[in-house]
Amino acid sequence: MERGALHQRGQPQGSVGGEEAYLKECWPLVQKALGELYIKGTLDLIEGSMTVSTTKKAFDPYAIVRARDLIKLLARSVPFEQAVRILQDDMACDIIKIGTLVRNRERFVKRRQRLIGPKGSTLKALELLTSCYVMVQGNTVSALGPFSGLKEVRKVVMDTMKNIHPIYNIKALMIKRELAKDPELRTQSWDRFLPSFKHKNLAKRKEPKKKTVKKEYTPFPPPQPESQIDKELATGEFFLRENQKRRKKMEEIKVKQAEALSRKQEERNKAFIPPKEKPAVKKQKKASTEGKIDIEAIKDKVKKAKNKKLGAPPVNVATATTAGSEKKMKNR
Repeated sequence: MERGALHQRGQPQGSVGGEEAYLKECWPLVQKALGELYIKGTLDLIEGSMTVSTTKKAFDPYAIVRARDLIKLLARSVPFEQAVRILQDDMACDIIKIGTLVRNRERFVKRRQRLIGPKGSTLKALELLTSCYVMVQGNTVSALGPFSGLKEVRKVVMDTMKNIHPIYNIKALMIKRELAKDPELRTQSWDRFLPSFKHKNLAKRKEPKKKTVKKEYTPFPPPQPESQIDKELATGEFFLRENQKRRKKMEEIKVKQAEALSRKQEERNKAFIPPKEKPAVKKQKKASTEGKIDIEAIKDKVKKAKNKKLGAPPVNVATATTAGSEKKMKNR
């Protein structure tokens, strides 16, 4: 088997002194774990590099790739207890670079903190649902776990950097976890159970205040504007003498001055014009119609009522009134 070497160069992320001390302390454990796979590991603190290389006794061709991933994780401040799990067959790792996804630095810091959550609660929920170890460090997110979990972790991280809150993806993962327990639903589509979240605050395109309307295209150029000489030729001023031109200009100036003077005089005189007074009109008392009673209308109603009910012959109004007055006189 050929001898190959893979290098992880550069200083580890985080505090330089603390990381170097931690790597120096745990390096014997790293060498022991790599020695089981017959992989040789060297740590150069002066150059600031970690190197892994195969030996003649190495039997697993993929072991060198796993050793490379191990030193990658160690360089990104992943603890040795978690990083050594990469040497297992059912484990994989994913280094997600998030530094170039958001241009604004303040916005990037806010979204990265949103991924971690208050006291690391969002990250802990993501770890429990995906069975992965997730470490957010600087401009990268290190994930370690099974392949299916790494796929979900990458999706959540990329969506968070695209301003989609991680709680939406965590809810979907929780629903998928419950659906996976039902053997009947394993072969069916889960789209009907998963929530569909829509963006409520869509960024509206700013429209300009002054909208310019495009003119229709014509192959002909626009007409040339008239020069001062053309205007003078059209009005006939071009053929006048100099003194006549001066006299005409003076007359125009005097006319303009007279108009301006009259305008100013009108504005001054406005202050001396008295305002129009409202005419004092006395309110006429409306004649009270309550005391007046239409006697004729009442008489007509009484006649009609008698004719309908009793069938009595029509009685003259004059005779009825005289009979009533005679009775009153006798009573007196």
